Amino acid sequence: MKTTPEHNQRIAKMTFASVYPHYLAKVEKKGRTKEELHRVIEWLTSFKTDDLQRLMDEKASFETFFEQAQLHQNASQITGSICGYKVQEIENPLTQKVRYLDKLVDELAKGKAMEKILRASV
Repeated sequence: MKTTPEHNQRIAKMTFASVYPHYLAKVEKKGRTKEELHRVIEWLTSFKTDDLQRLMDEKASFETFFEQAQLHQNASQITGSICGYKVQEIENPLTQKVRYLDKLVDELAKGKAMEKILRASV
């Protein structure tokens, strides 16, 4: 699925620190924990809690965030719709990675089992 260049630039420049509180609020509101959120983020990116804090302190953009990440080998198994886009059809690599993260957070908030969210690599 094609996204506009403006949309992709907006996502690239957005900071992880500006979005993280929304991720946390979303999962906690549904009874999930900060630790579970961090586990999902670590699975996708390889970032530990200290890494996430450093990236937030540095106000790293999503572009920088994903440049430093080591994406999980099973990330391409993340499918479905988020924000009106099918993640597997997004053509811009950075936008797709951000939507992978959004999708995992969404699955966590919806109560999906951790082994399913982590694509059975628990």
